[in-house]
Amino acid sequence: MDLVRTASLITALSAAEHCLGFLYRILLSRVLGSEGLGRYQMALTVFSVLSTLSASGLPVTLSRTLSSHRARGNVRAAEAARTAAVCIALGVSLLLTALLFALRPLMGSVFSDSGAESLFYILLLGLPFTAAYAVLRGGFWGEKRFFLYSFTELAEEIAMIAAGVVLLVLTSLALPKENLAAGAVLLSHLVSFGIAFGCFWARGGKFVSPGREIKPLALAALPVTAVRALSSLAGTLVSVLFPLRLMAAGATSATAMAEYGVVCGMVMPVMHIPSAVLSSIALVMVPSFSECAARGEREKLAALTEKALNAALLVAGALIPLYAVCGEDIGILLFDSPKSGQMIAFGSLLLIPMSLTMIAGSLLNSLHCERQSLLIFLAGAGAMLLSVFFLTGKLSGGALLVGTGAEYALSAALSLLVLRKRTGRLRSGKYALKVLLAAGGAALIGHFVRELLFLHLSFLPALILTFLFVAGTEAGLIALFKLTDFKALLRRFLPKRRKSGRKTA
Repeated sequence: MDLVRTASLITALSAAEHCLGFLYRILLSRVLGSEGLGRYQMALTVFSVLSTLSASGLPVTLSRTLSSHRARGNVRAAEAARTAAVCIALGVSLLLTALLFALRPLMGSVFSDSGAESLFYILLLGLPFTAAYAVLRGGFWGEKRFFLYSFTELAEEIAMIAAGVVLLVLTSLALPKENLAAGAVLLSHLVSFGIAFGCFWARGGKFVSPGREIKPLALAALPVTAVRALSSLAGTLVSVLFPLRLMAAGATSATAMAEYGVVCGMVMPVMHIPSAVLSSIALVMVPSFSECAARGEREKLAALTEKALNAALLVAGALIPLYAVCGEDIGILLFDSPKSGQMIAFGSLLLIPMSLTMIAGSLLNSLHCERQSLLIFLAGAGAMLLSVFFLTGKLSGGALLVGTGAEYALSAALSLLVLRKRTGRLRSGKYALKVLLAAGGAALIGHFVRELLFLHLSFLPALILTFLFVAGTEAGLIALFKLTDFKALLRRFLPKRRKSGRKTA
């Protein structure tokens, strides 16, 4: 199966996962309300720090290690590396879980809301299972079992949604709705671990003595873990600092939680929709990228970099006019929140730096640029924290949106500079200009058509027709500017016609 078909399969699974997660997010926003959603999001943000500390750097490091051992035909060393990764993940996660339960009386100072603290401790019970599951998935990646890698993630999402629907909608338990939502996440962690372990065992996987693999694996994973842990920690600082700054400006705790819930629970999931495609592209391209880097093939490395960046620009450019024109209406339709819709429309241009940062970060990790990635992250996180600290009192939730824009714009610019240095050159400037022209043209025409349709039709028909018109206009402009070859893509997926005819002597 070639690169495009593999990426398409993974994208389909990833898109299904993100679509289901997005629908579940809509359900949560309706059931929990913006205040409850903010509390739930805060607990998840703090939990993500621990999840990152337990295993974040191990999957990508294990993937690289397994690829290296497999290339040399050393099956025993590959099994030892996987065992070592599982031991490290379980050891760290169990230690953190026990420590935080012992220090629970002191954790009230971390959360500005006691309800969020309760949700966090429900999630904490699943930390060891989450850590082990992440490592097992990393092993699938290193063995290029892309289907299993994506399938287990989709299964986790389905398990969480099924548990959430049962607990929140189909039963009437006398517990806070936020606690039931956290319980659904815990159940999904148990199920996903079971599925990943079952797939590992069914394919003949086994654990052996880790031997000498623990120390080199831990040292190699440390820089990646540090970068991602700092990223999660920055998210936690924002989740704590934002309500405090808003309350300092005169808002109540409930208002602050509601405002946080609108931005992080409603707007940001919509803004991260491109990750469904870009994560799949990165998943398939990173092993080839690493191989080219190891062999010193700079020309091929530059070509792969250009292909990855162009893909990120195309995905972002295709969504910008839809967000800019229909964003406000989408917020009303999905979340019954005009404010979230206004933020989606306003933040449409953020899609480009966000998409570039997503894909560039994966490429930099495959080039072992952990130190540069750390510095880039610190610069972006600093921009975000400064925006939250100084602008929250004036812009309320808008400070989070401005901070996100500053963070990703700075991170994208710095990441591209490092990539240019490592690959020799970047040739996506002209392509980026064409993407912006196509997106801008579709947005301008779309705004005019939207006004016309909403003047004569009711809300839902007008929104659907506007959405379809903008999507069609954008597709036409993409073809006009030759941003992608639709015919070539179709030829890759449509079955080839067999030539018929009689043989002649």
